[in-house]
Amino acid sequence: MSITAQNVTKRFGAFTALDNVSVDCPAGELVALLGPSGSGKTTLLRVIAGLEVPDSGTVHFRDDDITSHSARDRNVGFVFQHYALFRHMTVFENVAFGLRVRKWPEPKIRERVKEMLHLVRLEEKAEQYPANLSGGQKQRIALVRALAPEPKVMLLDEPFGALDAKVRAELRDWLRRLHGELKHVTSIFVTHDQEEAFEVADRVVVLNKGKVEQYGTPITVFEHPKNEFVMDFLGNVNKLPVRVEGGRALLGETGTVELPAKLFGANENGRTDAYIRPHELDISRTAEGGNCLLGKIVHINPAGSVVKVRLLAEDFGLMINVDITPDRYRALALKQNETVFVTPKTARIFEPDYTI
Repeated sequence: MSITAQNVTKRFGAFTALDNVSVDCPAGELVALLGPSGSGKTTLLRVIAGLEVPDSGTVHFRDDDITSHSARDRNVGFVFQHYALFRHMTVFENVAFGLRVRKWPEPKIRERVKEMLHLVRLEEKAEQYPANLSGGQKQRIALVRALAPEPKVMLLDEPFGALDAKVRAELRDWLRRLHGELKHVTSIFVTHDQEEAFEVADRVVVLNKGKVEQYGTPITVFEHPKNEFVMDFLGNVNKLPVRVEGGRALLGETGTVELPAKLFGANENGRTDAYIRPHELDISRTAEGGNCLLGKIVHINPAGSVVKVRLLAEDFGLMINVDITPDRYRALALKQNETVFVTPKTARIFEPDYTI
């Protein structure tokens, strides 16, 4: 069941939540709606679910225009951030609720609920109440409750937002595997967490101020951002003021450093910003190649898969973040307050309002 939102506009009074938005979700894929608060993610999800009516535009499930259909008639499973489980019902009855509403026969209900609880390895919790479950278990039950009536479309609104980091990581992996098994279900989920979107989704839609900034696979969106917003929004990034002269990006007025920049757009001579991700910078003890910045280390965070180093480039008045491997960190034996050389490996410069 493919899902298409075409030229959708939705206003709440004077506020435009969605401005002529078009999104295509191929059948069987898991698509993430990613963006900051107020970007229109949840509004778009609610329009697709039938919980909001667009002011203009259409929503199609496969070839059927379902814009005027009620939420009940769309056969959509909806999962909320805060579970929305019925506290007075057992786990079994929570999962069975949607089936009873649809008047499934009792033997079929019992068989389906048993199948769903087995899917999430929570059979032993069938007669317990939500209050006795952990946050991760509650969210698993919320997911299979939505899946139980065999929807063709699954919509998830920040499903892991209320959970701690470790449980979120576990459920992301679980959702990815579960969706791979349920090949007939097309899913859309809302998140503001870039890591979550890139780990779980087949495709990512980046929204900002009610408009689609970019749409594509996670690797395409991350490696080839279309504009300044996407580049800046997707994780930590260094934003350096530069001047462009004859196709060259130069940092500083004196003792100039030329950045190995990719220029997107006309980029006429003048001042603009260059964007460099922390892993696109390297640290060394010597001025290798001569085209580097002098930086004083102000903080080192060695926890995690990369070592995060924060430096002050006093000549340019810039704070710079650099990510290096633990092996590189140990080889350099870096210490706080010492001075090192920072070499940019690549940078990106976008013409204002330019898109690739």
